[in-house]
Amino acid sequence: MAAGAGSGYSQGQMRDFFVCDLFDARPKADLGSMEHPMFSLSTRPDRTIRRYVHNGVEVTVTPSVRGRATIHDKDILIYCISQLMAALNAGRAISRKLTLTAHDLLLATRRDTGGDSYARLREAFERLSGTRITTNIVTGEEETTSGFGLIESWEIVRKTRGGRMVSVAVTLSDWLFRAVTSKSVLTLSRDYFALRKPLERRVYELARKHCGAQREWRVTVATLHMKAGSDAPLRVFRAAVRRMITADGLPEYTLTEEMGDVICVHPKRLVEDDPGVPQFNAATFDAARAMAPGFDVYALEDEWRRFWVASGRQRLSTPDKAFLGWLRGRVLRGG
Repeated sequence: MAAGAGSGYSQGQMRDFFVCDLFDARPKADLGSMEHPMFSLSTRPDRTIRRYVHNGVEVTVTPSVRGRATIHDKDILIYCISQLMAALNAGRAISRKLTLTAHDLLLATRRDTGGDSYARLREAFERLSGTRITTNIVTGEEETTSGFGLIESWEIVRKTRGGRMVSVAVTLSDWLFRAVTSKSVLTLSRDYFALRKPLERRVYELARKHCGAQREWRVTVATLHMKAGSDAPLRVFRAAVRRMITADGLPEYTLTEEMGDVICVHPKRLVEDDPGVPQFNAATFDAARAMAPGFDVYALEDEWRRFWVASGRQRLSTPDKAFLGWLRGRVLRGG
């Protein structure tokens, strides 16, 4: 199957289609669209061709007459990637053609399941299939330079008598499917879907991408403005970021403003450091990264600490081994 070419993924592990039937799969997104601005932050149809160039990466996004795919439309891709990665981690066969239940998708992405939601979902599919990407971003050790849609195609497989979609077949682009098979993805907070403002979602994505292997990420407001893909004037963008700093509503991350028009992003400490909290050495974090590629090891550290506190702060002779043992079980459960 051509979609798996170059990914090192066994042909025997593929099938003609994949059924999205995994309950509670953890949200995951591809690294390429987290790093680079492909989705519109506008709440109105965006029909402008966008070109982004940064550090040798070029991305051109061409919308259809229905407008560029929005960051809320991206929920569909996150759902598909999450289902495929959970299946891949469980050793199941996958395909870039997926069959999904519209109601399950709406629930997983914390959307209303009323009648209007199905109409909006259909519009999102149309924008995703109509938006064309040309880029040299490497996925699965392959550089794509030809144009492709965010999804190759979609169709309503089954609908109610009233015409509301029940199940949908979606075919992902080769480029996006390679991101899955090469595991070029990151796990997102489940609270990502609770973020309603497009800029909040985009800043969270960038924070998640850049804080995965470090304790903090510093970025100038001008660079953040460019990477976010915002059309707002810089002064308006800066004011919006300041409101985000005051609200402190991003999952997992806190923003602070520093001298020189710099924003500092760092993970929220869910359990404050104190003499009684186990500390890990650098080798343990290296082992955790190897065991759970794509995860934020410091977020995992906080998650384990919460577990340790909830379990009664048991005395541990080898906390590093206890953490890695817990992490091994978490990875086997599909993240």
